[in-house]
Amino acid sequence: MSNQAGTGDRRPAVLEGVLERITYANEENGYTVARVDTGRGAGDLLTVVGALLGAQVGESLRMEGRWGSHPQYGKQFTVENYTTVLPATVQGIRRYLGSGLVKGIGPVFADRITQHFGVDTLTIIEEEPKRLVEVPGLGPKRTKKIADAWEEQKAIKEVMLFLQSVEVSTSIAVRIYKKYGDASISVVKNQPYRLAADVWGIGFLTADRIAQSVGIPHDSPERVKAGLQYALSQSADQGHCFLPEERLIADAVKLLQVDTGLVIECLAELAAPPPDDGEDPGVVRETVPGPDGGEPVTAVYLVPFHRAELSLSAQLKRLLRTGDDRLPSFRQVAWDKALTWLKARTGADLAPEQEAAVRLALTEKVAVLTGGPGCGKSFTVRSIVELARAKKAKVLLAAPTGRAAKRLAELTGAEASTVHRLLELKPGGDAAYDRDRPLDADLVVVDEASMLDLLLANKLVKAVPPGAHLLFVGDVDQLPSVGAGEVLRDLLADGSPIPAVRLTRVFRQAQQSGVVTNAHRINAGQHPVTDGMKDFFLFVEDDTEETGRLTVDVAARRLPARFGLDPRRDVQVLAPMHRGPAGAGTLNGLLQQAITPGRPDLPEKRFGGRVFRVGDKVTQIRNNYEKGANGVFNGTVGVVTSLDPVDQRLTVLTDEDEEVPYEFDELDELAHAYAVTIHRSQGSEYPAVVIPVTTGAWMMLQRNLLYTAVTRAKKLVVLVGSRKAIGQAVRTVSAGRRCTALDFRLADPLRNK
Repeated sequence: MSNQAGTGDRRPAVLEGVLERITYANEENGYTVARVDTGRGAGDLLTVVGALLGAQVGESLRMEGRWGSHPQYGKQFTVENYTTVLPATVQGIRRYLGSGLVKGIGPVFADRITQHFGVDTLTIIEEEPKRLVEVPGLGPKRTKKIADAWEEQKAIKEVMLFLQSVEVSTSIAVRIYKKYGDASISVVKNQPYRLAADVWGIGFLTADRIAQSVGIPHDSPERVKAGLQYALSQSADQGHCFLPEERLIADAVKLLQVDTGLVIECLAELAAPPPDDGEDPGVVRETVPGPDGGEPVTAVYLVPFHRAELSLSAQLKRLLRTGDDRLPSFRQVAWDKALTWLKARTGADLAPEQEAAVRLALTEKVAVLTGGPGCGKSFTVRSIVELARAKKAKVLLAAPTGRAAKRLAELTGAEASTVHRLLELKPGGDAAYDRDRPLDADLVVVDEASMLDLLLANKLVKAVPPGAHLLFVGDVDQLPSVGAGEVLRDLLADGSPIPAVRLTRVFRQAQQSGVVTNAHRINAGQHPVTDGMKDFFLFVEDDTEETGRLTVDVAARRLPARFGLDPRRDVQVLAPMHRGPAGAGTLNGLLQQAITPGRPDLPEKRFGGRVFRVGDKVTQIRNNYEKGANGVFNGTVGVVTSLDPVDQRLTVLTDEDEEVPYEFDELDELAHAYAVTIHRSQGSEYPAVVIPVTTGAWMMLQRNLLYTAVTRAKKLVVLVGSRKAIGQAVRTVSAGRRCTALDFRLADPLRNK
C-alpha cells in the first residue's frame, strides 16, 4: 500500500489490497461499497466505495482515487479507477479461485488445485490448463470448462474495464461480450448506437452516454436517427403500433435536445427506401385514419409492426374468404339433435347466446367470443370442443400464458399449450409453423385473447391452414396486451368483418359470487360491495406505507391462516404500479422476507438490489427465444428450485413444468413475483388475490385495471387501501385508444385482399 493520505486529504492516492467482501453493488451503474484487506494484519479491513465495476471477491486490486470520511461510516477510499493484480501467494490464489470468480471452481476445488500446483497455479491455468486433470476429482470435461471460463472472464474483464468510464453495469458488459466477442470494444467505440438495437438491457440512453464518451457529436445524424427509433420502440413498449408523425417529432426533439429541422431531415432519411433493394427502410410512413375515425394522420411505424399489421389483416381476410372448410359437416348439421347430444354429454343446456356462439365457431372460419366473468365463456368453449371432437376434428387449444393454457386444458379435458409452444418458436423468434408449414388443425381455439399482442397474433394466424376454423376467446374489457397492439378490440371494432358473440347474462350460480358480482359492478362504473361478502373483503387504510405493510400481513399470514392457503402458490399480490411503498417492487422485498427468509445454511445470490433464494417465486421479464425448449417469455412465472454458487447457475421450475437454468449473469431477466403489477398478471388466475389500492398510484387508477385485477381471482379478493382510491379507479375510464390501424385495415375492403 502506498501514498495513504489523511482522511480529509483530496489529493489523488493509490491503494492496493485484496477485495474481501462486497457490501453493496448497484448492477445498473457499477457503484460498489466493499471491504478490502490491505495486508496490515489484525483483520483490519478498509471500506472502499465507487467504480468497482466487475471486481470480484478475492482479487488483488490497485485502486486510484481519494481518501475521505463518511459521517456515519468513518474513513473510506473513493475509487475512481482500478486494475486487477493477480495474487502471488498460495493463500491469496486459493481465496481468489474459491471466490466463485471462475465457473466450475468453488472453495473445495480451489483448495485441491492450489495444494497440487502451489504458487504456479494461475500460470498453469493460463498456459497449460490440460494439466488440471492431475488434480484429484478433475476430469477432462471439468478441466475444459474451467479453462473456457478463465478465458471468458479475462476477455470480459477487458471489456468491463473499458466500459467502466461510462458506468455500464457488469451484467450488460457481460452481455456485450457475449454478443460481439472479441469485436466488443471496436463496436462500442465505433458503432455505439448498435448496442441499443442488439443488446437487451441497453436502451438508447445508455448507448447515448457511451456514444458521447467516445466522441460522437450531439447533433450527429446517426444519433438523431437512433433517437427517433428509440422513441418509437418506447411507444411500442406502451402498446402503440405507430406514432403520429407530429407527436414523434416532438418526442424526439425533447429527448435529443436538438433542432426540430434536424429531426425532420433525419426522419425523412430513415423513411426513404435504401438504395440497396434488399434492405428495409428504418421506419415506414403511411396515412391512416385518426383516433375514432378522425382526421387522417401520418403514422410512423417501426418496420416489424407495419409488416405485422398488414400481414395479420391480410391473413384474417384470407381465412374468412377461403372456399375450403375443414369442418364441413357443421354446414348441414341437425342442430337440435347435436345440442341434445351435447346436453347429455355436459349435463347442462346452453343459453341462447351461448348456442349462437357454438354455431358461429363451428360454421364461420374466424370468430370471436367475448364476455365477462360468470357469463359462461368456459362452458361455451367446452361445448364447441366437444362437438368438434365428436366429428373427429383435429382441435388445437392455446393461450398466451402457461397458467391460462393449463386452465383451458382442465375445462375442456383436452391438451392445451401456450401459443409459443404451439408454434414452436425458435431462437430469433421465427416459428416452426407458418403459412408455408401450417398447423395440422381443423379448429384452433385461443383463450385469453385480450393478451395477444400484434406480433404474436400475426405469427399465430399465419400458421392456421386455409379451411380451418379459428376462434378467439377473451374479455375485451380487460387491460389490453402488454406488447404493442389492441388485437381483440380491433377484431370487435365497428366495420370489422369478423363475426362475434358477446355473452352478457350472468348465470345464477355466478351471481352468488362476490368476485363475479363486484367485477361486473366495477365494469359498470359502480363501487364494489364489500359488506357481508364471504369472498370479497376490504381492509380500509388511507396511509400508503401502512397499506403496503398490511398487504404483506394479509397475503403472507392472515389469508393462509384463515383459509388454509399456501402463501406462495395460492395467494398473489397484484399492485397497480411497480414503484412506491405499496408498489410491486417494495412489496416483493417484504413478502420475500416473510415467506422465503434467508437462512445461514442455504446459499443465495445477490444480484443488483435483489437476493435470489431457493423457494423464491420469480417471473421472466423479457422474451428470450434462446432459453428452454421453445423460449421463455415475458410473464412466465416459476419457483427457484436450485442454486449452485460454484457453477454460478440457478434453476427455475416454470408454470409449464419446465426446468430452465439461468447463469448468474442472466439474473437481470428475472424478478421476484410474490407481488406483480396488474398488467403482468394478465392471463393468469389465482385462488386468492390481494390488491393494494392507494392514492399514491393515482395516475394508474383506471376501471379496466381494477376490473382485470379482480377477475384474476378464482375464489377470493381482498382490497387493501383507501375508499377514495377505489372510487377513483371505478370512475376513471381508460384514457384513449392505443395507436393501431388494424381495425381500419380489416374494415377496408380494398386493402389486403
